[in-house]
This record gives sequence, structure tokens and C-alpha cells, in this order.
Amino acid sequence: MHKPYISPETKLNELTFRSIIIGALLSVVLGAANAYFGLFSGLTVSASIPAAVISMAILKAFKNSNILENNMVQTAASAGESLAAGVIFTIPALVIMGYWEEFNYIETTLISICGGVLGVLFTIPLRNALIVKEKLMFPEGVATAEVLKTGQTGGKSVKYLIYGSLIGGLFKLGTEALKLWGGVYEKAALVNQKAYLYFSLNLSPALVAVGYIVGLNIATLVFLGGVITWWVAMPAYLSFNGYAQVAAELVEAGKFVSVDGISPEALGGALWSAKMRYLGVGAMIVGGLWALISLKSALTTAFTSGVKAFKAGAQNVSETLRTELDTPMSWVLMGIGIMIVPVFFIYLTIIQDVPVTLFMALIMVLAGFLFSAVAGYMAGLVGSSNNPISGVTIATILSTALLLLLLMGSSDPSRGAAGAILVGAVVCCAAAIAGDNMQDLKAGYVLGATPRNQQVMQMIGVVAGALLIAPVLNLLLASKGIGNPTAEHPNPLAAPQATLMMSVATGIFGGKLPWTIISVGGGIGALIIIADQYLKKIGSNFRMPVLAVAVGLYLPFELDSSIFVGGVIAWMLDRSFKRNNISSESADRASNAGLLIASGLITGEALMGIMIALIATFGLDLELSDGTFGGSLLGPGLLFLILVYLYRSVVKASKDKL
Repeated sequence: MHKPYISPETKLNELTFRSIIIGALLSVVLGAANAYFGLFSGLTVSASIPAAVISMAILKAFKNSNILENNMVQTAASAGESLAAGVIFTIPALVIMGYWEEFNYIETTLISICGGVLGVLFTIPLRNALIVKEKLMFPEGVATAEVLKTGQTGGKSVKYLIYGSLIGGLFKLGTEALKLWGGVYEKAALVNQKAYLYFSLNLSPALVAVGYIVGLNIATLVFLGGVITWWVAMPAYLSFNGYAQVAAELVEAGKFVSVDGISPEALGGALWSAKMRYLGVGAMIVGGLWALISLKSALTTAFTSGVKAFKAGAQNVSETLRTELDTPMSWVLMGIGIMIVPVFFIYLTIIQDVPVTLFMALIMVLAGFLFSAVAGYMAGLVGSSNNPISGVTIATILSTALLLLLLMGSSDPSRGAAGAILVGAVVCCAAAIAGDNMQDLKAGYVLGATPRNQQVMQMIGVVAGALLIAPVLNLLLASKGIGNPTAEHPNPLAAPQATLMMSVATGIFGGKLPWTIISVGGGIGALIIIADQYLKKIGSNFRMPVLAVAVGLYLPFELDSSIFVGGVIAWMLDRSFKRNNISSESADRASNAGLLIASGLITGEALMGIMIALIATFGLDLELSDGTFGGSLLGPGLLFLILVYLYRSVVKASKDKL
């Protein structure tokens, strides 16, 4: 029998005015940070633990605060971070494809709120099924609960988050605003115009921190994807087609003005952008479909349990323990009905056909619940940060685009593609929120929180984050550019996931895509799945989730290599602890310190990036150099020192009590 940290009979202040205000503010801040970092790298990480640490630090100023109130704050705060992931994976595609000139405030906000609130509503019937009955692990939820428990007896670990944030922010300031050193170390060579050699490393400490958080297994697979694209497929393509033909293709694609004077580095970047990244598209499509097939039994369980919970109706409040009180099912059904209305009218402005729009709105609700169940179940198995949100979103956009093509034809491809992306946007927001919120509900289950109060705070976090996500995106669009390089913004935020979604949607409606390369990517995805099934059969600890490799296939090599460095550091620390027989308690303390430093590096860099973007909108120029100050070694040297600090701090934390 589960015994929560705070017994059901104990009543503490949970849903307080200050918890609502603090939670809403943190939702906006962490959501903005995650939006920036996701557009930069294509990856996001869960903010539940950093939110919990920040909450503890703030509420320490109030004498009558308690652990359940802290849990409410982190519940709202992490909702903003998750919502940002759902938004930046999809909605920027409308700007990149030229359908929108900027992020329309009303449409972006309503899509964000509706998708996020639906994600919360869909998790309500799943809480009892997946957390109480299935007893799934939800690793980040358990870790968050442990951090909050630690905060009851000291909470000194906030210093790691602060130090990491300061370091990440200062490094970003030196790289991007002051231009004291370059942000990427890159070398390439073209031997006899046939053999192509390439290496690059993004010097962002935040990217290394992502690799540290996800661990060596996932980081290795992301790097493997980069190796396949940049060290195998790209040299093979150049060798087979010849430099002259490839250069002519890139000129025709608008990547260069002429075939003369193309540097090896520029050649690699252009070839990746025009063709080779579509290996990742093919692998993502196969991976998304495989995610649905492999989760068939789990989906059936989650869906059946959810339907039973809906049919069961309201709980008898007087006979239900506080720790088992959910939002009434009648309210859930009413909320779903209300959320459909604004989504319907947004779809109608694009699709311009009432029956088709109604059909697509219903498809959105069914897909939203289905993929929220997928996200919730996967979060229980592997955590929110490793959740295959990209895969399920691609599956949604792919199927929606095919349906719209069948119903509307291909006479207006941009309208059809935009409709598919908006359906995918609602589903992606719902799935992202569902996975993260199930982690929060798991933390509440461990601590003894009231689920109904958490569900209210989740919606508060969603609404707070949604209200400011469009201005943040417009700020980044105006100051840095998103997706497409221009004369004003030659190095924009890459928005890899949104570009991927755009490629799928426009491709279905007749866009010029390299289908042969996409097919090869699908074949690579299939081979990875076969390898993973073999590893599963022999009971190997090393697994090969196809979506991790697909992300690596799609990302620029500089991101793959930086993430891999972080995974190697995590592995080195783990080996060190095992070699020195560090106790599990000490290892947990060290793991918590490392996680907070890594989270701080990500948060600090992202927030500084937004501040720099804000400064740029006022026309202020902080540049002190052209990026060559200190030569080519200053940036790598500073990154090395930061990694030494991370390593030594974690080792020290294993010896000292937090």
C-alpha cells in the first residue's frame, strides 16, 4: 500500500494566492527560456526539478510555507516549459513556410491555451490508471518529489542552479552579444573534390548540459545519427554525384550564387540543409509509426481506463481520500467541449469549409487524447525529456495532411499544409503537457498532494505561459530570425523541429522534397528498430530508440557532437562513483547537484539569449570584437573549464551533504 509523505488526513495550505502568483510567473520565465532553447537546438528538457528548487528558494522567505505548496508552484511552472515545447515544435512552421509573416497573437495564444488545457483534461482520467494502478515509474516525478523532500531539511542545493545559470548566461553574453569568441568550432576538407571530411562542435554549455541530462545512451544515439549523415551519407553523395553536379544543385536550390569559391564548410552546411537532413525526416516518420505500433497494448490499457473513468462520473467527495480527489468528470467533459469551440473557428479561417473543419476538429480531439495517452505512458517509462513528442506530432501532421488532401484537393497547397500544422500544433501541445503533467501528478502522489489542486495549477501554468509565448516568439523573430536565413539574419535560430513539421506538411501537398533521401532515412529507421528489438531480446542495458537516432540524423553535426560530450561526462562520473564504491545516497546527492548545474546552464543561456534579443530590438550593439578575439582556442578553452567545474562539483557533492 502506498504511503504518501504527507498523510491524507493531514491538511496543509496547497492552493494559495502566493503559490498561484509565483507559479504563473515561473511558468512565463521557464516557458520563454525553453522556447528560445528549443528553437536553437531542437531539443527541450523537463523543468520540474529546477522549478522545484526555485520554488523552495522563494518560499523559504515565508515562515508558514510547506512542501505541498512548493509542489503546487513547480506544477504550474513546469507546465509553461512543456507548453513552450509543444508550441515551438509546430507553430513556427507557419512563419517559416511564409503562411504567417509573424506570430499572430490571438491564434497563437488560443491554440496554445486550447492544446495545453486539453492536455491537462486528458490526463485527469489517466492519473488513476497509470500512476495508481499501473504503478509506472515516472522517473522525473519521483526525482522532483525527492528534491522537495530534501528542501524540507535544508534546500542548499539551490546554489548549484544559481551558479549554473550565471555561468550559462555569461558564456552566452560573451559569445553572442560581445562577440569575444565564436560559437562553433568547425573544420572541413574536400580532398580531390570527392572525399569529404568534416567536424564541428557547438561551444554552447547548454547543449553539453542536455547530453549530461539525457545520459550516454541517448547522447550516443544522437551522435550516431550525426555520424551517419555527415560522415557516411554526405561523403557518399558527393563521391557518387561528383562535386560539380552537387555544387550546381546547390546553386539551383538558392544556397549559393555561383559554383566558384565555395568553402568546404559552406558546402557541407548547404548540402545538409538542402538534402541530407531529410534522412531525419524519413527516420522520424518511421519512428513515429513504430511508437504507435509498439505501444498498442499500453494505449489500449490507457484508453480503456480513461473511458471507464469518464463513464464512472463524479467521485463521492465525502468518501474519497484527499489524495485521491480528481477534478469531476462532468467538468472534464464540459472543458473539452468548450476548448473545441475556439479551435473550430481558427481551423475554419484556414480550411474555409464547415463540414471539413468540423471533421478536422473531431480528428484533433481523438488524436489529442490518443497521443496524450502515448505521452503519459512514455513519460512513465522513460521520463518527459525522452518522450517521443516529435514522432507522434509527425504522425498527426502526416495523417491530417493526407486527409485534407483527400477532402480539399491540392489546388491550394499552402492552406492545406497550414491546416495540417495547426491540427498538429494542438495535439503537440496536448501531448507535451500530458507527459509533463503526469510527472507532476506522480510527484504529488509520492508527496501526498491533492490531485484536484494540482490539476487547477496545471491549467494556471498553461494559461500564464500561453499569454506571453507569442510576444517572445515575435521578439526572437525580429531580432534573430527563425528558420530561413536572410540578409538581415544570416544565422537565424534553426527551429529544427518546426522545419521538419513544415517539410512533412508541404511535402504531402506537392512540395519539392528529396523523396529518395527520405526513403533512405526511413530504411535507416527500420534498421535501427530491428537492432533495438535484438538488443531487447538479449536483455542488453544499451537500447536504440529510433527517434533518438532520427533526431541526430536531422540536427547539424555541431549539436550532435556537443550533446555527445555531455553524455560522456555523465558516463565518466558514473564510472568514477562505481569504481570508488560511492554509496547510493552519496550518488543521489551528486546526481541532484549535476542535474541542477546542467539545468542552470540551460536556463541561464536561454534567458540571456532572450535578453540579448530584447536589447537588439532597441538597436543597441554590444559587440567588442568580430568573434576572433583570443583566436580559435578561447571559446573551446572556456567550455573546457566549465566542464571541469561541472565534473568537480558533482564529485564534491558526492562527499558533502547538500
